[in-house]
Amino acid sequence: MATLILAALVAVAGCTQDKEQAAPEKKPVVKLYTVASRQVVQRYECTGTVESFKKNHISPAMQVRIEQILVEVGDRVTQGQTLVRMENSQFTQQQAQLDNLRKDYERTLNLFQAGGISRQEVDRVRTNLDVMEASFANLRNNIALKSPINGVITARNYDAGDMYSGTPVLTVEQIQPLKTLIHVTEEFFPRVTRNMPVEVRLDIYPGEVFEGRVHLVYPTIDAASRTFGVEVSIPNAGMKIRPGMFARVSLLFGQAERVLVPDVAVVKQSGTGDRYVYVYKDGKVSYRKVALGPRHEEGYEVISGVLASEQVVVSGHSRLVDGAEAEVIK
Repeated sequence: MATLILAALVAVAGCTQDKEQAAPEKKPVVKLYTVASRQVVQRYECTGTVESFKKNHISPAMQVRIEQILVEVGDRVTQGQTLVRMENSQFTQQQAQLDNLRKDYERTLNLFQAGGISRQEVDRVRTNLDVMEASFANLRNNIALKSPINGVITARNYDAGDMYSGTPVLTVEQIQPLKTLIHVTEEFFPRVTRNMPVEVRLDIYPGEVFEGRVHLVYPTIDAASRTFGVEVSIPNAGMKIRPGMFARVSLLFGQAERVLVPDVAVVKQSGTGDRYVYVYKDGKVSYRKVALGPRHEEGYEVISGVLASEQVVVSGHSRLVDGAEAEVIK
């Protein structure tokens, strides 16, 4: 009896195994997207660091003691505004010497006109006077140090009473407008021109786009990097941007007809960085390598690998292999 039961169980197990082996494997289920071409803005994106448009170090031309510093870091200043006053004892002394030399010249000129001295003596005194006047003008300019630009004080290195020792007393930077230097690949050299508009994005202000313009185009190509420099000016009307911020700059080259593929259709091959998509046709998928261009809101530009009107897989990649049959759902 036990033998019959055991034989029956073995027979049932064998039938079950045969049924499992015979059951067809389910096809992977995928969603598709029909690739199309459309007009998209042609842009080239690169990064740079925001810099002040101008940066001036405020220093005297000689070693003089600092009498008074009239501004502090963060103060906004205007062109021609006095920022620092230096000790003026030497100024007073030299002014008196200059007054005496002017009187000597007048006396010498009167003597020459009366025939008492030669023209050579007049020229000698005139030369001494010119030298003294130039020296005095330089000293006067170094007694009251003025701002050469409209800007903001960004550094102060002394206190009143310190002796100037070579380090700039102050630094003033123009932050309206600002600028950033980017490096553009040589293929765009003929297309980048002065005053062309650009878009500037800053990570600190997500979602905001700031307008800018090409201010300078460097005239040579760097042989090592195959890039050329482009200086972009940023108006900074709202004063939200500051030097040192990380900027993403987009150069705009109009619109063109391009084939686009959605981000979710692109599969990155690990280890190589190559990009692929699964193209669906006649019930099967094929694993196809693609070359991608710039990214847009609608997806990536396709340089090669997929044509307009072809269908690509946008969902259900995990079970797919090249040449596999797939079931399509909407």
